[in-house]
Amino acid sequence: MPSLYDPPLMSTASQADAPALSVDVVIVAFNRFDLTESCLRHLGAQTREHRVIFVDDGSTDGTSERLIDAWPEVNVERLPVNAGFAHACNHGARASTGDVIVLLNNDVDCRPEFLERLVAPLEEDPSLGSVAALSLQPGEQTIDSIGMTADPTLAAFQRRHGRPIAEAPGERPVLAGPAGAAAAYRRAAWEQVGGLEEALVAYMEDFDLALRLRCAGWRTTAATAAAGIHLGSATYGHRSPWQRRQGGFARAFMLRRYGVLKRRIGVRALATEVLVVAGDVALSRDLMALRGRIEGWRAARGAARMPWPPAQAIERGIGFRASLDLRRGVYSRVPN
Repeated sequence: MPSLYDPPLMSTASQADAPALSVDVVIVAFNRFDLTESCLRHLGAQTREHRVIFVDDGSTDGTSERLIDAWPEVNVERLPVNAGFAHACNHGARASTGDVIVLLNNDVDCRPEFLERLVAPLEEDPSLGSVAALSLQPGEQTIDSIGMTADPTLAAFQRRHGRPIAEAPGERPVLAGPAGAAAAYRRAAWEQVGGLEEALVAYMEDFDLALRLRCAGWRTTAATAAAGIHLGSATYGHRSPWQRRQGGFARAFMLRRYGVLKRRIGVRALATEVLVVAGDVALSRDLMALRGRIEGWRAARGAARMPWPPAQAIERGIGFRASLDLRRGVYSRVPN
Protein backbone atom coordinates (compact mmCIF):
# COMPACT_ATOMS: atom_id res chain seq x y z
CA MET A 1 0.00 0.00 0.00
CA PRO A 2 1.53 3.37 -0.98
CA SER A 3 2.35 5.84 1.77
CA LEU A 4 0.74 9.26 2.07
CA TYR A 5 3.67 10.89 0.32
CA ASP A 6 4.19 8.45 -2.52
CA PRO A 7 3.81 10.30 -5.86
CA PRO A 8 0.42 9.72 -7.51
CA LEU A 9 0.21 7.20 -10.31
CA MET A 10 0.08 8.92 -13.71
CA SER A 11 -2.36 7.61 -16.28
CA THR A 12 -0.94 6.97 -19.75
CA ALA A 13 -4.36 6.73 -21.33
CA SER A 14 -5.65 9.54 -23.51
CA GLN A 15 -7.83 12.06 -21.72
CA ALA A 16 -9.79 12.88 -24.87
CA ASP A 17 -12.60 10.43 -24.16
CA ALA A 18 -12.67 10.90 -20.38
CA PRO A 19 -15.97 12.23 -18.98
CA ALA A 20 -16.07 15.81 -17.77
CA LEU A 21 -15.15 16.22 -14.13
CA SER A 22 -18.00 17.13 -11.82
CA VAL A 23 -17.46 20.36 -9.89
CA ASP A 24 -18.52 21.37 -6.38
CA VAL A 25 -17.93 24.92 -5.17
CA VAL A 26 -17.45 25.21 -1.41
CA ILE A 27 -18.08 28.66 0.04
CA VAL A 28 -17.45 29.39 3.71
CA ALA A 29 -18.78 32.54 5.36
CA PHE A 30 -19.34 34.14 8.72
CA ASN A 31 -22.01 36.86 8.46
CA ARG A 32 -21.73 39.43 5.62
CA PHE A 33 -24.73 38.16 3.68
CA ASP A 34 -24.24 41.03 1.22
CA LEU A 35 -20.92 39.53 0.08
CA THR A 36 -22.36 36.03 -0.14
CA GLU A 37 -25.29 37.25 -2.23
CA SER A 38 -22.98 38.96 -4.71
CA CYS A 39 -20.74 35.87 -4.89
CA LEU A 40 -23.74 33.62 -5.61
CA ARG A 41 -25.08 35.96 -8.29
CA HIS A 42 -21.79 35.71 -10.15
CA LEU A 43 -21.69 31.94 -9.75
CA GLY A 44 -25.20 31.79 -11.22
CA ALA A 45 -23.82 33.20 -14.48
CA GLN A 46 -21.07 30.57 -14.85
CA THR A 47 -20.65 28.74 -18.15
CA ARG A 48 -19.61 25.53 -16.33
CA GLU A 49 -22.14 23.28 -14.60
CA HIS A 50 -21.50 23.01 -10.87
CA ARG A 51 -23.05 22.54 -7.46
CA VAL A 52 -22.67 24.98 -4.55
CA ILE A 53 -22.13 23.89 -0.97
CA PHE A 54 -22.37 26.87 1.37
CA VAL A 55 -20.98 26.43 4.89
CA ASP A 56 -22.36 28.93 7.38
CA ASP A 57 -19.58 29.11 9.96
CA GLY A 58 -21.71 30.11 12.94
CA SER A 59 -23.20 33.30 11.47
CA THR A 60 -25.35 35.48 13.71
CA ASP A 61 -27.02 37.61 11.03
CA GLY A 62 -29.54 35.07 9.72
CA THR A 63 -27.38 34.13 6.73
CA SER A 64 -28.59 30.51 6.54
CA GLU A 65 -32.28 31.40 6.71
CA ARG A 66 -31.92 34.09 4.06
CA LEU A 67 -30.00 31.73 1.79
CA ILE A 68 -32.54 28.95 2.10
CA ASP A 69 -35.31 31.37 1.14
CA ALA A 70 -33.52 33.19 -1.69
CA TRP A 71 -31.24 30.44 -3.07
CA PRO A 72 -33.02 27.07 -2.70
CA GLU A 73 -30.63 25.41 -5.17
CA VAL A 74 -27.68 26.03 -2.82
CA ASN A 75 -26.82 23.24 -0.37
CA VAL A 76 -26.54 24.95 3.02
CA GLU A 77 -24.46 23.41 5.80
CA ARG A 78 -24.83 25.27 9.08
CA LEU A 79 -22.23 24.99 11.85
CA PRO A 80 -23.44 25.90 15.35
CA VAL A 81 -20.33 27.92 16.24
CA ASN A 82 -17.52 29.60 14.34
CA ALA A 83 -14.79 26.97 14.24
CA GLY A 84 -12.48 28.59 11.70
CA PHE A 85 -11.98 28.57 7.95
CA ALA A 86 -10.11 25.27 7.71
CA HIS A 87 -12.65 23.31 9.73
CA ALA A 88 -15.54 24.80 7.76
CA CYS A 89 -13.86 24.06 4.40
CA ASN A 90 -13.17 20.47 5.39
CA HIS A 91 -16.81 20.14 6.45
CA GLY A 92 -17.92 21.48 3.07
CA ALA A 93 -15.56 19.14 1.22
CA ARG A 94 -16.97 16.14 3.11
CA ALA A 95 -20.50 17.27 2.23
CA SER A 96 -19.56 17.48 -1.46
CA THR A 97 -19.20 14.69 -4.00
CA GLY A 98 -17.63 16.38 -7.04
CA ASP A 99 -14.45 15.23 -8.73
CA VAL A 100 -13.17 18.77 -8.23
CA ILE A 101 -13.46 20.84 -5.06
CA VAL A 102 -13.36 24.58 -5.70
CA LEU A 103 -12.77 26.71 -2.63
CA LEU A 104 -14.15 30.20 -3.02
CA ASN A 105 -14.27 33.05 -0.52
CA ASN A 106 -17.62 34.80 -0.29
CA ASP A 107 -15.82 38.09 -1.06
CA VAL A 108 -14.84 36.91 -4.56
CA ASP A 109 -16.97 37.82 -7.60
CA CYS A 110 -16.13 35.52 -10.52
CA ARG A 111 -16.22 36.27 -14.23
CA PRO A 112 -18.65 34.00 -16.16
CA GLU A 113 -15.92 31.69 -17.53
CA PHE A 114 -14.16 31.37 -14.18
CA LEU A 115 -15.07 27.76 -13.34
CA GLU A 116 -14.72 26.53 -16.92
CA ARG A 117 -11.20 27.89 -17.19
CA LEU A 118 -10.18 26.92 -13.66
CA VAL A 119 -11.17 23.26 -14.03
CA ALA A 120 -9.85 22.78 -17.59
CA PRO A 121 -6.21 22.06 -16.58
CA LEU A 122 -7.33 19.27 -14.23
CA GLU A 123 -9.21 17.61 -17.11
CA GLU A 124 -6.22 17.92 -19.41
CA ASP A 125 -3.48 16.73 -17.04
CA PRO A 126 -4.08 13.94 -14.46
CA SER A 127 -0.83 14.77 -12.66
CA LEU A 128 -2.24 18.10 -11.48
CA GLY A 129 -3.63 18.14 -7.97
CA SER A 130 -4.52 21.82 -7.82
CA VAL A 131 -5.03 24.94 -9.91
CA ALA A 132 -4.57 28.56 -8.85
CA ALA A 133 -6.98 31.23 -10.07
CA LEU A 134 -6.23 34.83 -10.98
CA SER A 135 -7.50 37.09 -8.21
CA LEU A 136 -7.87 40.73 -9.18
CA GLN A 137 -8.17 43.78 -6.99
CA PRO A 138 -11.35 45.87 -7.33
CA GLY A 139 -11.19 47.78 -10.61
CA GLU A 140 -9.89 44.65 -12.38
CA GLN A 141 -6.64 46.25 -13.52
CA THR A 142 -4.27 45.04 -10.79
CA ILE A 143 -3.39 41.52 -9.68
CA ASP A 144 -4.17 40.55 -6.11
CA SER A 145 -2.57 37.12 -6.50
CA ILE A 146 -2.04 34.18 -8.81
CA GLY A 147 -1.58 31.58 -6.14
CA MET A 148 1.25 31.68 -3.63
CA THR A 149 5.01 31.64 -3.72
CA ALA A 150 7.43 30.59 -0.98
CA ASP A 151 10.85 31.94 -0.06
CA PRO A 152 13.62 29.52 1.08
CA THR A 153 12.42 29.78 4.71
CA LEU A 154 8.91 28.65 3.65
CA ALA A 155 7.40 32.08 4.20
CA ALA A 156 4.37 32.45 1.93
CA PHE A 157 3.51 35.46 -0.20
CA GLN A 158 0.87 36.40 -2.75
CA ARG A 159 2.27 35.66 -6.17
CA ARG A 160 2.56 38.59 -8.63
CA HIS A 161 0.67 40.85 -6.21
CA GLY A 162 0.28 44.45 -7.30
CA ARG A 163 1.33 43.92 -10.92
CA PRO A 164 -0.79 45.05 -13.88
CA ILE A 165 -3.20 42.44 -15.23
CA ALA A 166 -1.19 42.27 -18.46
CA GLU A 167 1.65 40.67 -16.48
CA ALA A 168 -0.49 37.77 -15.24
CA PRO A 169 1.31 35.11 -17.35
CA GLY A 170 4.81 34.13 -16.28
CA GLU A 171 6.68 31.43 -14.39
CA ARG A 172 8.34 33.62 -11.74
CA PRO A 173 8.13 33.75 -8.89
CA VAL A 174 7.72 29.98 -8.57
CA LEU A 175 4.16 28.80 -7.92
CA ALA A 176 3.92 26.80 -4.69
CA GLY A 177 0.17 26.29 -5.02
CA PRO A 178 -3.17 28.08 -5.10
CA ALA A 179 -4.46 30.55 -2.58
CA GLY A 180 -7.58 29.30 -0.81
CA ALA A 181 -9.63 32.36 -1.69
CA ALA A 182 -10.11 30.94 -5.20
CA ALA A 183 -8.67 27.51 -5.92
CA ALA A 184 -9.48 24.16 -7.50
CA TYR A 185 -8.38 20.82 -6.02
CA ARG A 186 -8.66 17.35 -7.48
CA ARG A 187 -10.67 15.38 -4.92
CA ALA A 188 -8.25 12.46 -5.06
CA ALA A 189 -5.39 14.78 -4.14
CA TRP A 190 -7.36 16.57 -1.44
CA GLU A 191 -8.38 13.32 0.21
CA GLN A 192 -4.92 11.77 -0.07
CA VAL A 193 -3.34 14.48 2.12
CA GLY A 194 -6.38 15.02 4.35
CA GLY A 195 -7.57 18.46 3.31
CA LEU A 196 -6.80 21.59 5.31
CA GLU A 197 -4.95 21.61 8.63
CA GLU A 198 -7.57 22.63 11.19
CA ALA A 199 -5.03 23.80 13.76
CA LEU A 200 -4.49 26.78 11.43
CA VAL A 201 -7.60 28.79 12.15
CA ALA A 202 -7.35 31.61 9.65
CA TYR A 203 -4.01 31.91 7.82
CA MET A 204 -1.54 29.72 5.88
CA GLU A 205 -3.88 26.72 5.88
CA ASP A 206 -3.95 26.97 2.08
CA PHE A 207 -0.17 27.28 1.92
CA ASP A 208 0.31 24.26 4.17
CA LEU A 209 -2.05 22.28 1.94
CA ALA A 210 -0.11 23.42 -1.13
CA LEU A 211 3.16 22.17 0.36
CA ARG A 212 1.66 18.84 1.46
CA LEU A 213 0.28 18.28 -2.04
CA ARG A 214 3.69 19.00 -3.55
CA CYS A 215 5.35 16.65 -1.04
CA ALA A 216 2.85 13.97 -2.09
CA GLY A 217 3.95 14.30 -5.71
CA TRP A 218 1.05 16.31 -7.12
CA ARG A 219 1.81 19.10 -9.55
CA THR A 220 0.12 22.50 -9.66
CA THR A 221 -0.47 25.21 -12.23
CA ALA A 222 -2.03 28.65 -12.60
CA ALA A 223 -5.08 29.36 -14.78
CA THR A 224 -4.51 33.02 -15.57
CA ALA A 225 -7.72 33.16 -17.61
CA ALA A 226 -9.82 32.13 -14.58
CA ALA A 227 -10.40 35.53 -13.02
CA GLY A 228 -12.28 36.70 -9.97
CA ILE A 229 -12.40 40.05 -8.17
CA HIS A 230 -11.25 39.69 -4.57
CA LEU A 231 -12.32 42.37 -2.13
CA GLY A 232 -9.67 41.18 0.32
CA SER A 233 -9.82 41.08 4.14
CA ALA A 234 -13.52 41.86 3.98
CA THR A 235 -14.15 39.28 6.69
CA TYR A 236 -11.21 39.70 9.05
CA GLY A 237 -10.36 43.38 8.57
CA HIS A 238 -6.88 44.80 7.97
CA ARG A 239 -4.13 44.44 10.60
CA SER A 240 -6.55 43.88 13.43
CA PRO A 241 -5.01 42.47 16.64
CA TRP A 242 -6.76 39.15 16.02
CA GLN A 243 -5.46 39.04 12.47
CA ARG A 244 -1.86 39.72 13.48
CA ARG A 245 -2.04 37.15 16.24
CA GLN A 246 -3.37 34.46 13.91
CA GLY A 247 -0.76 35.34 11.29
CA GLY A 248 1.98 34.88 13.88
CA PHE A 249 0.45 31.61 15.06
CA ALA A 250 0.43 30.21 11.54
CA ARG A 251 4.00 31.26 10.79
CA ALA A 252 5.42 29.60 13.91
CA PHE A 253 3.31 26.49 13.33
CA MET A 254 4.78 26.14 9.84
CA LEU A 255 8.34 26.73 11.05
CA ARG A 256 8.06 23.86 13.48
CA ARG A 257 5.99 21.51 11.32
CA TYR A 258 8.51 21.64 8.46
CA GLY A 259 11.60 21.80 10.68
CA VAL A 260 12.77 25.08 9.15
CA LEU A 261 14.89 26.12 12.12
CA LYS A 262 16.81 22.82 12.00
CA ARG A 263 18.03 23.44 8.47
CA ARG A 264 20.88 25.67 7.30
CA ILE A 265 18.30 28.31 6.37
CA GLY A 266 17.16 28.35 10.00
CA VAL A 267 19.41 31.25 11.04
CA ARG A 268 17.95 33.44 8.32
CA ALA A 269 14.42 32.38 9.24
CA LEU A 270 14.95 33.21 12.92
CA ALA A 271 16.56 36.57 12.14
CA THR A 272 13.62 37.46 9.87
CA GLU A 273 11.07 36.59 12.54
CA VAL A 274 12.87 38.67 15.16
CA LEU A 275 12.87 41.70 12.86
CA VAL A 276 9.24 41.21 11.84
CA VAL A 277 8.02 40.89 15.43
CA ALA A 278 10.08 43.91 16.54
CA GLY A 279 8.61 45.97 13.72
CA ASP A 280 5.08 44.88 14.58
CA VAL A 281 5.57 45.79 18.23
CA ALA A 282 6.85 49.24 17.26
CA LEU A 283 4.01 49.82 14.83
CA SER A 284 1.08 48.37 16.78
CA ARG A 285 2.20 48.91 20.38
CA ASP A 286 1.21 45.42 21.47
CA LEU A 287 2.59 41.87 21.59
CA MET A 288 0.00 40.12 19.43
CA ALA A 289 2.51 39.02 16.78
CA LEU A 290 4.81 37.56 19.44
CA ARG A 291 1.99 35.92 21.39
CA GLY A 292 0.68 34.31 18.24
CA ARG A 293 4.08 32.86 17.41
CA ILE A 294 4.52 31.40 20.87
CA GLU A 295 1.08 29.81 20.68
CA GLY A 296 1.69 28.48 17.17
CA TRP A 297 5.03 26.94 18.11
CA ARG A 298 3.43 25.15 21.05
CA ALA A 299 0.47 23.97 18.97
CA ALA A 300 2.78 22.42 16.36
CA ARG A 301 4.37 20.16 19.00
CA GLY A 302 1.75 17.48 18.43
CA ALA A 303 1.29 18.03 14.69
CA ALA A 304 2.55 15.55 12.12
CA ARG A 305 6.00 16.52 10.83
CA MET A 306 6.23 17.10 7.10
CA PRO A 307 9.08 16.34 4.69
CA TRP A 308 10.87 19.27 3.09
CA PRO A 309 9.02 20.40 -0.04
CA PRO A 310 10.56 19.75 -3.48
CA ALA A 311 12.78 22.43 -4.96
CA GLN A 312 10.17 23.16 -7.63
CA ALA A 313 7.87 24.56 -4.91
CA ILE A 314 10.33 27.14 -3.56
CA GLU A 315 11.40 30.48 -5.06
CA ARG A 316 15.10 30.69 -4.20
CA GLY A 317 15.34 34.11 -5.83
CA ILE A 318 13.64 35.73 -2.83
CA GLY A 319 16.60 36.75 -0.67
CA PHE A 320 16.71 38.01 2.91
CA ARG A 321 16.06 41.66 2.07
CA ALA A 322 13.36 40.83 -0.46
CA SER A 323 11.62 38.65 2.09
CA LEU A 324 11.56 41.50 4.61
CA ASP A 325 10.19 43.81 1.91
CA LEU A 326 7.43 41.33 1.18
CA ARG A 327 6.47 41.24 4.84
CA ARG A 328 6.05 45.02 4.62
CA GLY A 329 3.98 44.72 1.45
CA VAL A 330 6.76 45.91 -0.89
CA TYR A 331 6.83 43.66 -3.96
CA SER A 332 9.41 45.41 -6.12
CA ARG A 333 12.24 42.94 -5.32
CA VAL A 334 10.30 39.79 -6.21
CA PRO A 335 11.60 37.83 -9.25
CA ASN A 336 9.36 38.14 -12.31
